[in-house]
Amino acid sequence: MRPGQPRKLTQKKVQEILMLTTQKIPTEATHWSLRLMAKYSGTTVHQVRQVWQGADLKPHRLQNFKISNDPQFAEKVIDVVGLYMNPPENAMVLSVDEKTQFQALDRTQPQLPLRPGQVERRTHDYKRHGTASLYAAFDILTGQGMGRITQRHRAREFLDFLRQIERTTPAELDLHVILDNSSTHKTAKVCAWQAKHPRITLHFTPTSASWLNAVECWFASLERRALYRGIFTKCPGAARSDPSVY
Repeated sequence: MRPGQPRKLTQKKVQEILMLTTQKIPTEATHWSLRLMAKYSGTTVHQVRQVWQGADLKPHRLQNFKISNDPQFAEKVIDVVGLYMNPPENAMVLSVDEKTQFQALDRTQPQLPLRPGQVERRTHDYKRHGTASLYAAFDILTGQGMGRITQRHRAREFLDFLRQIERTTPAELDLHVILDNSSTHKTAKVCAWQAKHPRITLHFTPTSASWLNAVECWFASLERRALYRGIFTKCPGAARSDPSVY
């Protein structure tokens, strides 16, 4: 312990550390570290760690957020959540979105397998065998999905996927389709096609709130389980572009 550093923290010193952590920024960094706070507060790294742990402060962590400024935010949330919680009778509720331009990556060397005392390893560099877009419709009631892989992401591909949904779902059921606010979902051709198919109703999430679309959770699971550690020797859509059901 350096001379002048307190052996025991007083409540005043604890409050000083908390105030500096939450209200000030160090001049030589963008956020506090244990050593910087110990320097500024005249305490030890161990003491700063104790204060931060007691207050559940983690200055090294940062999370992003975005606030929707949609003037109809409440109405759209009620509409979408209502479809989830109380779907209409004689109807199918589909959460629809597209995962655009996911990459078919192959590593430059074979992966080194998992062994006792050794984690699985792979090269940091890769070969990219193209990109593709996945359109998916997630059935809220059954958890089943319908998909189509395309090489491009335009209103034309989205409209083709809507036609696929209309063809492959029971004709006696109304379709309620939940979408985000992508410009490809609102073109004149899409609106004209929907007008000719009145059994399909489009429901849009609020702007900057695509997380409200349930298919996003499925995409996140797909990313973790099939894409992040996957090895692809060719683009998924290169061999075929036929629609698939999974």
